[in-house]
Amino acid sequence: MGYFHFLREKKFYINLLIILLTCGALLWLTFRLLDKYTRHDEVYTMPDFVGQDFQEVKHEYSKDFNFILIDSVYPKGQQPGSIFQQDPLPGSKIKKGRNVYAIIVAVTPEKTLMPNLKNISLREAIGRLDSNGLEVDHLDYVPYSYKNNVIEQFYQNQPIEEGTELVKGSKIVLQVGIGDNKDKVKVPNLIGKPAMEAKRILNLTGLNLGKETWEDRDSTQYMCVRRMSPGPSSGSVEAGTFIDVSYHSSRTLDFKKEMQELLHEDSLTNVPQKFIKDTIKETIETTDYEKDNEEVF
Repeated sequence: MGYFHFLREKKFYINLLIILLTCGALLWLTFRLLDKYTRHDEVYTMPDFVGQDFQEVKHEYSKDFNFILIDSVYPKGQQPGSIFQQDPLPGSKIKKGRNVYAIIVAVTPEKTLMPNLKNISLREAIGRLDSNGLEVDHLDYVPYSYKNNVIEQFYQNQPIEEGTELVKGSKIVLQVGIGDNKDKVKVPNLIGKPAMEAKRILNLTGLNLGKETWEDRDSTQYMCVRRMSPGPSSGSVEAGTFIDVSYHSSRTLDFKKEMQELLHEDSLTNVPQKFIKDTIKETIETTDYEKDNEEVF
């Protein structure tokens, strides 16, 4: 008998068939259990949770995802407690039960400390407020020998001391000296300037931002000054004067053409030619800059 005599035996083939069937059944069962364990067939599209309240989202989707809070931030104009950023990103293909990492808008407002602005120049005081995340409410000019020197600082009608903790974005009233000569302030030309810059320009000049009118609605980054009263043609006004402004979107109004029309109105017929040329030049440069950088915004 040879070594391979078993190949002639019927029992061999029966046993071989049983082994193959058993192995095939085990492999099939293994893959079925693996698919079920890993939820291989259950693929979901990740919803967009940005802007929604974190606690509400967590409660509503707790059976589908495992939410993990990893950080909080302080962006301006966002609802406290809302989701600021999520991972995986909206639209991602994920499996049920996946961890979802979230960054939310802080519920408690960000705090800062009040700097000492007394006995420094107005320009430096505004710079320090900016650095500390605070804003100028308005300038209150009073008799004092040193012009544009900050005498006192107020918060909610009360003097506020250096080091006092405040919520970022709080507005501070600056009491400023008018100087012995009580010189008037030249009204700056704001026509075509971004709305976000109007208040700062006026404050640095020694003026206040008065009533604001929004002629149309658009993202603030596209809104520019269309009208102001008193305007640049008024020449000089008292320090601390409130300037009313109207805004219009630079995406729906041609400010170059608008400036040309404004300069031909009867109210501007006596404006010096140098002022007209400078005003047109500033407006064109501003609008051109906005168009060139529109994608950045």
